[in-house]
Amino acid sequence: MATKVVMEALSPTMEEGRLVKWLKNEGDQVKNGETLAEVETDKAIMELVARGEGVLRKRLLPENEAAPVGQLIAVIAGPDENIDALVGGAGGSPATSSPAAAPADVVAKANETAGASPVPRTQVEAQGEASTPPQEKVADAAPTSAPATARPGPGAGATPPQPPSGNGGRTRSSPLARRMASDSGVDLQAVQGSGPGGRIIKRDVEAAVASGPGPATAAAASGPGSRLSLPDSRDVPLTQIRKTIARRLSESIGPIPTFYLTAEFDMERVAEMRTAMAAMGDEYKVSFNDIVLKATATALAQHPEVNAHWLGDKIRYFNRVHLGMAVAIDEGLITPVLFDADRKRMSEISRESRELAKRARERKLKPEEYTGSTFSVSNLGMFGIDQFTAIINPPEVGILAVGALEDKPVVIDGALVARKRMRVTMSCDHRVVDGALGARFLQTLRRLIENPLMLVY
Repeated sequence: MATKVVMEALSPTMEEGRLVKWLKNEGDQVKNGETLAEVETDKAIMELVARGEGVLRKRLLPENEAAPVGQLIAVIAGPDENIDALVGGAGGSPATSSPAAAPADVVAKANETAGASPVPRTQVEAQGEASTPPQEKVADAAPTSAPATARPGPGAGATPPQPPSGNGGRTRSSPLARRMASDSGVDLQAVQGSGPGGRIIKRDVEAAVASGPGPATAAAASGPGSRLSLPDSRDVPLTQIRKTIARRLSESIGPIPTFYLTAEFDMERVAEMRTAMAAMGDEYKVSFNDIVLKATATALAQHPEVNAHWLGDKIRYFNRVHLGMAVAIDEGLITPVLFDADRKRMSEISRESRELAKRARERKLKPEEYTGSTFSVSNLGMFGIDQFTAIINPPEVGILAVGALEDKPVVIDGALVARKRMRVTMSCDHRVVDGALGARFLQTLRRLIENPLMLVY
C-alpha cells in the first residue's frame, strides 16, 4: 500500500516549508519513523520522518524549494507497485484529503498553552500533525495499460536523461535555478538537470558556473557591448524565517497603537556585583544581559498588567512570566523563551539563556522552545547601540529594548563623577498598557537594577 509523503506542519505557525536536504534517494528502502528529509520551517530546521514503510519511489520536491503545508512531496510504495495515478495527480497544490487547519487556530492553541505551562514537545507535534493531512496510505492504483516502451524501475540501468524540455521547448528548471542562471550568464539549454525527471535545479547551475563559461556564454561575453563586470544586482529568495518576520512585524507596527517610554539606569552597583560574583568562580559568572533578564522577569511578576496578551475581544493576564529573549541569527531574528523566568536564580537564567542562544544560532530549537512568551527583551548593547525602539511581538503588549553600558558624567551630591549608565526603551501597546502603568513598571525595574542584591536569593 502506497504512502503519500506530504509537507507537514512542523511548527505551530508554519504555513510552508523549504526542503533543505533529502536524506533518502529514490530507490532507497524506508522504515516507519526514519528521517526522510530536513525541512526549514518558519523558525528552525526540522526533520521530516516517514509515516510508512517501503521504497522511496518518487521525490516530487527538489532541494532548496518550498511547498505549502499539505502538498504531496514524495511517494513511498512497494518496488513493483503502480504509483502513476499518485504522481500524475501531484499538481503542486496541497493535499485535499482533510482540510488544513487555519494558521490562526494553531496560533490560538499556542497562546492558550502559554498561560498554563511550557508547551510539551508531544503536544506541539500533535498540533502540527493535526493541521496537516498525515502521510496517507492509499490502496494500490488500478493497473493501467502497459506503455509501448517499458520504463526502468528505481535503480535500474538507463541512459542518462537528456536536458528535458516542455511547454513548447522550454527547459524544465526551478525558479531559483532560472534566476541563478540569468545572474551568472549560464545557458540552461546546455545544462544537464539532476532533479526529478531531469529538472534543472540549484546545484546544476552552480556546477555549470564552477566549470567555466560554455561556448554560448563565452560568445555572449565577447560580443559587442558586453559587460564583463558583476551584475548590477542579485535577487535572493526569502527564507522561511524571513517570510515569517515580515508577516509578523507587518501585523505589529501598523495595527498596534504603540508608544515608547525611555529611562536611564545607574549600573554601577550591577557592575560591582558582577565582578564580585565572577571572583567566586566560573559557576557564578553572569552577563549584564542575564541581570537585566532577571530584573525584567521580577518586575513583570509585580506588574501582571504588563505581562499580558491582546486577543482582540479580550485581554489575557498571565500569572507566570515566560520571557522571550531576542536572538540575532544569520537569517533574521528568533525569540527563544525562558519559562517561569521570575522563579529562576540568576545563575539558572545565565546557563539557560546561553544554551538557548547557541541552539537558536544552530537552528536547532524545538517549537516548544520559541513559543509561549508573555513579554520580550531585545538587547543591542553589545553592538554599541545607545538606544533604540523594538517592535512588539503580537499578541504580547510590550517589549523592552536595552542599549549599551556607557561611562557618563553625572552629578551626585553636587559633585561631577563618572558612572556606568544604561538606557532602556519600553514599547507599549496602548490598548492595554497606559502611560502611567508603563512608567510604574519602569520604576520597579529601575529599583531592582540599581539595587541588584534584591535579585539574589
